[in-house]
Amino acid sequence: MVILAGGLGTRVRHLLPDLPKPMAPVGGRPFLEWVVRFYARHGCRTFVLSTGYRADVIADHFRRQPVAGVSVTCRPEPEPLGTAGGFLHSLGPAGADPAAAWLVANGDSLVLADPRPLLAPLAAGRATAALLGRVLHDTARFGTLVLDAADRLRAFREKQPGAGVVNTGVYALSAAAIRGMPARRPLSLETDVFPALAAAGTVAVVRTTADFLDIGTPDSLGAAARFIAGNQAHFLP
Repeated sequence: MVILAGGLGTRVRHLLPDLPKPMAPVGGRPFLEWVVRFYARHGCRTFVLSTGYRADVIADHFRRQPVAGVSVTCRPEPEPLGTAGGFLHSLGPAGADPAAAWLVANGDSLVLADPRPLLAPLAAGRATAALLGRVLHDTARFGTLVLDAADRLRAFREKQPGAGVVNTGVYALSAAAIRGMPARRPLSLETDVFPALAAAGTVAVVRTTADFLDIGTPDSLGAAARFIAGNQAHFLP
């Protein structure tokens, strides 16, 4: 599994002046470690962290305080590559495996849903990529997903109030989707890769109503400790 942890976190930088956003201290651990522990609880044991700003802080933490039973490898970007560019860089030679499918998640958000069902539409040949969509009563803070009757992604819609399905930043990508990614850098999953796949009708959306948190604003970062404390059963001890 690849976790994207290379963003700058500009909206909360004043609260975390010397830390990458995923390393925000929450409940006695960096938020990123809670992300790793959550996915480990759901069967993932090998993680590649795509890192950027203050990559050394992330590498030092997992070297000094490893998570038992889990392999964590950090792949720092040589320059800002975008989410898709960082993902591709993190794969290295493994990305060429024609049988490989990868789970991908953002390191600054967490939805408490097992990611493995995202692999099912890829294995069945019904999609080349899949996305976990959170059903919300009010999507004013988030862009929403435009879906067809079969829950295939058609487009991303700008932020607007009202009910809808939002992108949680948890994906599954097949080898075919990876091979089809453009060579340019920086390259974004959200604005470059998924819109092209959606236009081809090859992105399945798996809906969830599981609790969801991103730590991208001061308010949501302030709520993170309560979120983690209230959901301890979801994390590897």
